[in-house]
Amino acid sequence: MKYVFFGTPRFAAIIVDRLIRAGMPPAALVCNPDRPVGRKKIVTPPPTKLVATENEAAAITILQPEKLDEAFIETLHALQPDFFVVAAYAKIIPRDVLDIPRLGTLGTHPSLLPKYRGASPIQSVLLAGEKETGTTIYAMDEKMDHGAIYTQKRMAIADGENYLGLEERLAQLSADALAATMPGFCAGTIQPYEQDENEATFTKKFTTEDGFVSEDDLRAAQSGNVSLARAIFHKIKALNPEPGCWTMDNGKRVKLLEATIEGEILKLTTIQEEGQKARKYQA
Repeated sequence: MKYVFFGTPRFAAIIVDRLIRAGMPPAALVCNPDRPVGRKKIVTPPPTKLVATENEAAAITILQPEKLDEAFIETLHALQPDFFVVAAYAKIIPRDVLDIPRLGTLGTHPSLLPKYRGASPIQSVLLAGEKETGTTIYAMDEKMDHGAIYTQKRMAIADGENYLGLEERLAQLSADALAATMPGFCAGTIQPYEQDENEATFTKKFTTEDGFVSEDDLRAAQSGNVSLARAIFHKIKALNPEPGCWTMDNGKRVKLLEATIEGEILKLTTIQEEGQKARKYQA
């Protein structure tokens, strides 16, 4: 199997690392260019590139195009791939690129499609208080998370599970689903089935403002308003570390990092006041 893997962030890095360890490395990796990171703006490779370069024996070609232009398309043609795998690449891949591999493109999406299509499936299931999620391997086309499904794997969401923990587990599940699907996909022995468009739901990219909790709502949640307690609890789990969950206290911004629900009451456990280090919360 000769395939090209498209993916940039931590979720994709966990997948490609697991595929390499399973003896199924990609011939090439396509990821975003190195970017300045943090307050000091240190130029840093994306997580998938770090994984690929650490596994020297896999001899993975690394491509980091700023734009998917004609020169990039020619490079992909020269590789003569059987198929592509896309996992959180964060760029729209046009039809003329998707048509390059002879077998097509496998998309990987961490939700039970057609539910939670779009940019933030993991955050959105946590925000909604879902008890179950999963991953989908599907035939990728030019529409968002739209193609026919090859494989779905379900997974329970643990009580109190936050974004980073769920992301890691979903990435591992996605890698295992890909490893099980790719041989049959190449051999033509797996038949996909169409998504039910009537069941489709869509997610959005969350902003800093989405993470805001008013002082009044926070006090109510800490005083027994169970609906607000659960809504804020889900927000804290879903929106940390990015874009973050926060409130204002005496004119200063306070990050709400960790919390629990005890009975019907929200209990903050870790906060970070503006200009300070994270600390345990004391009422």
